[in-house]
Amino acid sequence: MATPKTFAIRTFGCQMNEHDSERLAGLMVADGLVRATNDDEADVIIFNTCTIRENADLKLYSALGQLKALKEQRPEMQIAVGGCMAQKDRGEILARAAWVDVVFGTHNLASAPSLLKRSRLEGPLVEILDAPDPEANREMAPALYAVRELDFAAWITIQTGCDNSCAFCIVPSVRGGEISRPFDDLVEEATMLARSGVSEITVLGQNVNSYGRDITKRGPLFAQLLRALGDVEGIERIRFTSPHPKDLRPETIAAMAQTEAVCNQLHLPLQSGSNRVLAAMRRGYSVERYLQRLSDAREAIEDLAVTTDLIVGFPGESDAEFDETLAVVAAAEFDSAYTFIFSPRPGTRAAAMTNDFVASDVIKERFERLKAVLDRSALRRHEARVGRREEVLVEGTSRRNDAMLSGRTRQGKLIHFPVTDESLRAGSLALVDVVHGAPYHLLGEFSSLVRAPRHRVRIPLLHS
Repeated sequence: MATPKTFAIRTFGCQMNEHDSERLAGLMVADGLVRATNDDEADVIIFNTCTIRENADLKLYSALGQLKALKEQRPEMQIAVGGCMAQKDRGEILARAAWVDVVFGTHNLASAPSLLKRSRLEGPLVEILDAPDPEANREMAPALYAVRELDFAAWITIQTGCDNSCAFCIVPSVRGGEISRPFDDLVEEATMLARSGVSEITVLGQNVNSYGRDITKRGPLFAQLLRALGDVEGIERIRFTSPHPKDLRPETIAAMAQTEAVCNQLHLPLQSGSNRVLAAMRRGYSVERYLQRLSDAREAIEDLAVTTDLIVGFPGESDAEFDETLAVVAAAEFDSAYTFIFSPRPGTRAAAMTNDFVASDVIKERFERLKAVLDRSALRRHEARVGRREEVLVEGTSRRNDAMLSGRTRQGKLIHFPVTDESLRAGSLALVDVVHGAPYHLLGEFSSLVRAPRHRVRIPLLHS
């Protein structure tokens, strides 16, 4: 019997990219390949790319450059590049890295196995679709067929694309406009995932709050979806990302508060604390409106943890406007934040504001000041949890210390605690007492086991 070919997938970017990589892995396995134990020894190496920031482009071409010599030594090895950057750069990838075999975009991930087979016969191929092909992607849409890192947790993509026009964002041009998946398909997918042993799902979309507005005019469909997913037997935790503040409706807040499975966690991107900068970013809300939405959510949802996104150095941002951001961030008391340095992306409005670019040394100083404010609020909020007993979904052994387990609270907080019960495994639900709070994690002590990992039922990767 011939030894099966092996594959490796290297992922750059957001959770949407991570989920796409899981689905790509499922397609590779369904095509008879097995995951390589060492990336450099793989028969097929796939790069699933991001293009939100310039350093993502640089990372890809650097990684491709490192593979050139390996490709010369092993010409039968195949290299594929997919995802957002492939959608953007198209044939330029082969022009810069002629040793790449296949380039595919965001709209035809399902074509990756067939493109790899064709390239063995025809040579290097570039196939980029300008819009999604529902038929080509139909069989790979469900998260059920993905090869997941964690058996008990899964992502569900509820929409692709984005209809917003944020001045700094290239996503609409590479992923297209919003397309919502059918409501009943999503509930069925969650039901099948629960039957396969999944207890936590994370709902994904570029703007989950606007889910369904392209398929119905009957009101806030996302709130209805949260409630329906919460009714699925076996699904104990539901998270979602990313919502847009301008579309966060009272109905969604109510659904979060009233649906037991929905976690006490809200990611609400602020981006800037200056109304002028927000207008230049084309974000569609003011600081005042954002803070009101935040206040409404915290009032309605008990023990809510709130995280955010912030951009430092958007073109034209003055010292005074950055100080406004610091003041808003301090008042908001976020649990944590993803902070980004502005990166001009070709084709976006902000990239054309070259006369207003902020000096790099100014951005660096602002970034450090913002981090200090965020770390202070994160530390305060974590220290306030000392003495509490948290429900923790165990993810496995800590990456830094084999004597410790790691898991997540319902607020999404990372907590480490000593291994004192050998029966605790990934997927277990445990009660853990918090004994220490740090800016980026909690430390705890195991109290008791709530339940062991749920039984996993193997489901075929693809329809026969």
